[in-house]
Amino acid sequence: MMMEERELDYLLVPFGIAIFVSYHAWLLTIIIRNPRRTVIGINSESRHHWVLSIMTDPIKNGVLAVQTIRNNIMASTLLATTAITLSSIISVFVSNKSSYTHSELLYGNKTSMMSSIKFFTILLCFLVAFLCNVQSIRYYAHVSFLATVPTFKERSDSIEYVARNLNRGSMFWSLGLRAFYLSFPLFLWIFGPIPMFVGCCVMSIVLYFLDTTTSFTRDLHCQSIREKRKETDVDA
Repeated sequence: MMMEERELDYLLVPFGIAIFVSYHAWLLTIIIRNPRRTVIGINSESRHHWVLSIMTDPIKNGVLAVQTIRNNIMASTLLATTAITLSSIISVFVSNKSSYTHSELLYGNKTSMMSSIKFFTILLCFLVAFLCNVQSIRYYAHVSFLATVPTFKERSDSIEYVARNLNRGSMFWSLGLRAFYLSFPLFLWIFGPIPMFVGCCVMSIVLYFLDTTTSFTRDLHCQSIREKRKETDVDA
């Protein structure tokens, strides 16, 4: 029976991780080739136009820009605090557990070794989430200074630079959130390889519906962008 459970670990766990990674590889390909098919691409384009409207009139929109970026910094700070707190709890739990089972590990207790691997992978997920959210705070703090600098519409290079930094901060925030998503199937791995595999499949399906857009959403986004361009042309 132990041999069968170990074989399920060797088979279902890598296969579940492969499904999760394959989905994100497909998502990255779609973002590069056709970004408007994804929520990430539409939000990136929306943030670009937001920076354009803010930097063309920073005296009027400066307070709005600082408040919006501050809210993003607070969200990243909350996720970073949660990630490092959970990492600390898991580290204390694993160290206390290993102190009691150290003699068993010396004699090659595979069950204790597999349990340590499970908790280590969960710990790694939260550490990655913490680092990504710290980087997100770094970019958001940098943008909070640049977004309030007056510029002209003709100076597209400075606007592109600020928008690029804002999108990078959002990208790191998304990566940190994905690390949290991955931690759920890894937590289910504690109860066995079958719940972990099912969790990876369900998580990939849920993320597909959250990441992709419908034709109605794309048309509404394109229409709002066109209307914004018309207003800009009229103001010019």
